[in-house]
Amino acid sequence: MFRHAARAGGWICDAPWKTRPQAVSPCAEMVVSHLRKCDKGLSNSSWASIMVYPCAFPRLHSVERDSMKIVVPIKRVVDFNVRIRVKQDGSGVETANVKMSMNPFCEIAVEEATRIKEAGQADEIIAVSVGGGQCQDILRTALAMGADRAILIETDVETQPLAIAKLLQAIIEKEGAELVILGKQAIDGDNNQTGQMLAALLGRAQATFASKVEFTDAGLKVTREVDGGLETIAVKMPAIVTTDLRLNEPRYVKLPNIMKAKKKPLEVLTPEELGVNIEPGVEILDIAEPPARPPGIKVADVRELVDKLRNEAKVI
Repeated sequence: MFRHAARAGGWICDAPWKTRPQAVSPCAEMVVSHLRKCDKGLSNSSWASIMVYPCAFPRLHSVERDSMKIVVPIKRVVDFNVRIRVKQDGSGVETANVKMSMNPFCEIAVEEATRIKEAGQADEIIAVSVGGGQCQDILRTALAMGADRAILIETDVETQPLAIAKLLQAIIEKEGAELVILGKQAIDGDNNQTGQMLAALLGRAQATFASKVEFTDAGLKVTREVDGGLETIAVKMPAIVTTDLRLNEPRYVKLPNIMKAKKKPLEVLTPEELGVNIEPGVEILDIAEPPARPPGIKVADVRELVDKLRNEAKVI
């Protein structure tokens, strides 16, 4: 029996002459060619019966894995450091001449997707946003953080969670993405609805409020933040994951990555091209700032405190 290891490709050749079928490995021809150079004395009939298969050394073994795409929806919101002001007519929040940035929960989602890709568990990250042309800014930020390409669904209509979920459904089905990671909520509307609606539309498993995500042979093991503490669940792929604050700390975007992001592809689509109706189903009648909090007062004794809590605050 002739036995030889082609270490460059991590494959073993094993040939008990004329007793094994012809090699069928993807790199069999390369290995056999290498062995021909090493062992000139073998006959052509002997070479025809060589079997090539993965070797037993873990460092050399080439493991085949199905490619996986991750879609990361992101939203452009008023920067969290900016004080929110309501428009004079009560029709919405003032956004003119206000600093805008990526929703913090969306930043966490992009960071988690990037870490998954860096660990070799994904092949492509696609950042998606819905809104006006200004959303290209946050898409470029996502590309600088590690996304491979971006898609902007451009519209001037004020989109609501269900419409966004339908648009994302169309993108995910088009791209064939197996995993979707998005923020649990946006800091402007605080709806916390899009991830759950998207999972229902796609008929996929969902893991919300994730503070830790791990890959397993069966799918994902996700630690969730719940009212009583932490809950760990197992979900099968494909899946939808929404991120909580403690999942990770987003990286600082470096200048070289910002320059590289300008060359990454950014596709612009419209809801009409995706065949989705985004007309709002809910009408907002009025938006108002919460009433100013009254100043605190001092009381003389417990009797007066109880009296005010019962008769003025009416909490007891």
